[in-house]
Amino acid sequence: MTSLLSEINSNVLVTSISKKVPLIKAVKKAVKRCYKKGKVIGGDCSNNIIGRYFVDDFWLMPQTEQLDTESLINYCKQNKVKAIIPTRDGELPFFAANANILNENGISIMISSYSTVQRCLDKLLFFEVLNNINYPVIPTVANIEELSCESYVVKERYGAGSQNIALNYLKQDAIKHASLLDSPIFQPFINGREVSVDLYVGKDGMCKGVVARTRELVVNGESQITRTIRNEKLEIMCIKIAEHLGIYGHAIFQVLIDDQDNYHIIECNNRFGGASSLGLTAGLDSLYWFLLESNGYSIGPELFIRSTEEKTQVRYAEDLIF
Repeated sequence: MTSLLSEINSNVLVTSISKKVPLIKAVKKAVKRCYKKGKVIGGDCSNNIIGRYFVDDFWLMPQTEQLDTESLINYCKQNKVKAIIPTRDGELPFFAANANILNENGISIMISSYSTVQRCLDKLLFFEVLNNINYPVIPTVANIEELSCESYVVKERYGAGSQNIALNYLKQDAIKHASLLDSPIFQPFINGREVSVDLYVGKDGMCKGVVARTRELVVNGESQITRTIRNEKLEIMCIKIAEHLGIYGHAIFQVLIDDQDNYHIIECNNRFGGASSLGLTAGLDSLYWFLLESNGYSIGPELFIRSTEEKTQVRYAEDLIF
């Protein structure tokens, strides 16, 4: 397939690049495999970011609230952008809502439908959807009185779950913390091992590959030390949920496994994550598959070749001097 695409010149826009250097490098590798000539353009609403030093071109984008579809399409056409990879929760609804018109203009987006994105971003709705089909999702309520437990987790209902999160709080402390949030939700605090499950669902609605990994060290909601693991039961469960939700592209499930090996589904991030590049090394070739599908190729299960050896990823600061 690489040879079939080699004569195509096409650029890829990665939005909200911030400091996502591993993602930028991974997209560059995928572009190089696909196209004879292709650039990775990084977009962000801030000039003063680390990621701009690692992309081929940089676009100082308007904030999502000020970004209109016509301007985006014009930029993509002027800069030969044929594919967009959104990377921030807050921008996913915009791209999902405009995916059809962008596709009509020859621009593919690694994004699920608007309704699927909303089900993933809204943690209360996410709980209700999975609970209704009997998956082991962590109980989630807007009213703390609906829960009966010793300690609580308090977080924002919408967006990234790690923002302003309170873990293992007693009831009164949980209520106090909730008063500081915009739309608080409550969950029981459960001791367990946190596992991330990366997967890719193709345009046909079928999952093409899955890799689970443990989050050994988490700093500000992001994995700094991550190891791949094999857990077929967990992998199959996440595949079924992703296909039921209508996920497209790369997604990550966060799951707690307690001392009795029970699963407790926390959330689903409908995008490529901070440590998802580890999955690439284990055979989950999401970025390459997305570019292939963007050019009309079908992804078969034979393309997923799971590494027989488990991988460990350590994220660390590194200097760039030029």
